[in-house]
Amino acid sequence: MHVEILREYCLQKKAVEETFPFDNVTLVFKVAGKMFCLIGLDNPKSCNLKCDPEKAIELRQEFEAVKPGFHMSKTHWNTVTFNLDLNDKEILTLIDHSYELVVNSLTKKLRTEFEL
Repeated sequence: MHVEILREYCLQKKAVEETFPFDNVTLVFKVAGKMFCLIGLDNPKSCNLKCDPEKAIELRQEFEAVKPGFHMSKTHWNTVTFNLDLNDKEILTLIDHSYELVVNSLTKKLRTEFEL
């Protein structure tokens, strides 16, 4: 997965913004102000994605590329390494899952405000 493919895919989603809240090399994608994807631009070999806790365990057992989230809650975040046993399409599906988790956690007011 190339970082530009990931970036363009995330940005085409509704109400998404890209930010650098931690430093100038950690690109964070947010929906309605809440993070759903992080990638380090200094060494873009993986990304962190939010995940349902039960699904996170299953993915970690099934794929070498999926590990507990680096510098994140190990329960709710996975680090997905590129070019291992997940192809780009499968990674994009995990990005969709992360985005949907965050959107579904938003209040009705925020979903209405951001037209989600």
